[in-house]
Amino acid sequence: MKAVNRFVGKYMAAIVLAIAALALFLPKSCLWIQTSWVNYLLMAVMFGMGLTMKLGDFSVVFSRPKDVIIGCAAQFIIMPLLAFLLGKAFGLEKELMVGVMLVGTCPGGTASNVITYLAKGDVALSVGMTSINTLLAPFLTPALTYLFLRTSVDVNVRSMILSILQVVIIPIGLGILINKLFGKYTEKVRDALPVVSVTAICLIVAAVVSHNSEKILSTGAVIFAVVILHNLLGYACGFCIGALFRMDRPRRKALSVEIGMQNSGLATTLAGSAFPDMSMASVPGAIFSVWHNISGAVLAAVFRRTDKKDTQE
Repeated sequence: MKAVNRFVGKYMAAIVLAIAALALFLPKSCLWIQTSWVNYLLMAVMFGMGLTMKLGDFSVVFSRPKDVIIGCAAQFIIMPLLAFLLGKAFGLEKELMVGVMLVGTCPGGTASNVITYLAKGDVALSVGMTSINTLLAPFLTPALTYLFLRTSVDVNVRSMILSILQVVIIPIGLGILINKLFGKYTEKVRDALPVVSVTAICLIVAAVVSHNSEKILSTGAVIFAVVILHNLLGYACGFCIGALFRMDRPRRKALSVEIGMQNSGLATTLAGSAFPDMSMASVPGAIFSVWHNISGAVLAAVFRRTDKKDTQE
């Protein structure tokens, strides 16, 4: 199982890209995966995340509150603001603008912890930020979405809060509770969790992309440019924020990855639950789901290479 996990971790970006390409260009091959499964698949990923967590993972909040506050504030300021500015700059239509803003206002993705580890960043800080941002999401994600879109779109704040609680908070909470009560048993299944998570992520990507393949292809290069710039600028801003506050290199890398990678699966879920009449709103989340796994793996490799070069010098 460890060998399988290493393989999945090493080739995760390629696996997700291959699944996305298959779903995009041969959508019939993946249409058997229903979009209604996305919620349950995302819940499975969150539950698995909870099984790997302990209350001690939140200790970084108390041992290094400044780092966590800086990271969380940057997450919920930089990414929504970038989403809004990019959407306006590229003149996105209303439905795509909603989708981009949902990606921007969601918390960091669970994959960020894995990428931070691969990049030899501060994993404790990454896990702490992901945990706190996820707990803040039921309040900040609907509030920020409403703040930026209230003049152009009817934002269903209540639906967004309920979806986040159902899909994110409750599964993670159950995972932590079960890990606390039955730790010796959960220890035995942890080795399988990375494979389960990647499988769930691939199924989510396949479902969303295949059912929206025509819409994705019809949007042209503009939405791809916005999604890619959103992600890359998030990485850059996160690293610069770390440098501004004179953090060491591992912490800068953690901030870069955590801020640039979003829980785009949740954004896709929220697009369906809070904006059911806007079918195109799920497209940015679907594209981001594929892209940030690829860019994250590349970024980790770049960080490792620059670390080696600095050491040699």
